[in-house]
Amino acid sequence: RQMVVYPGEKINFQDVDWDKFEAIVAELGDRRASRIAYFDRTLELRMPSPKHEKAKVLLGNMVTILLEEHRIPNECFGSTTFKRKDLNVGVEPDDCFYIQNAERMRDRDDLDLTVDPPPDLVIEVDVTSKTGLSVYQQLGVPEVWRFENGELRISVLQQGEYRDSTFSPQFPKFPIVQAVAEFMVRIRTEGRMQTLILFREYVRSNLEIL
Repeated sequence: RQMVVYPGEKINFQDVDWDKFEAIVAELGDRRASRIAYFDRTLELRMPSPKHEKAKVLLGNMVTILLEEHRIPNECFGSTTFKRKDLNVGVEPDDCFYIQNAERMRDRDDLDLTVDPPPDLVIEVDVTSKTGLSVYQQLGVPEVWRFENGELRISVLQQGEYRDSTFSPQFPKFPIVQAVAEFMVRIRTEGRMQTLILFREYVRSNLEIL
């Protein structure tokens, strides 16, 4: 209740044990815009800016369109809190999707990551620290999309470590990096709705080629 974090800013708390971490998350509550990441006893609290939120929503919508047009079953878990006490980690992504494990997670309301798998694809926008990526590595998230400085970076988990990739294993034949760069620019002049309409048309045209 005493914390004030302005849009686009973040606060780091050092030497936070698991009980303190859970108490802070509980006090923050579910109805908030801030995002948390917890790793190695460091709690990071960041408040997204309007620019961040626009990019996050557009990226999430683009993933949804790709999944729909490819007829791939999926479950979107948004900014759900993912945490594991045994690993001493926790994180709230900007957006995330279960794809390979969609059917398994379809009716899940309460998560237990000691039993349930992590999301198959995570989206993060303008994450300048390594805290979030370290958490995803610990949780075993197969693929992380990071949109930073107008560019999409795809990190794929290989042998326990993230490696940069020029394509998404979820959509291996689709030029997603180039498409994101193009349509993130177009949204500034054409607006969200028109940009998404054009993106869907672009996806459909590529389906005929690939």
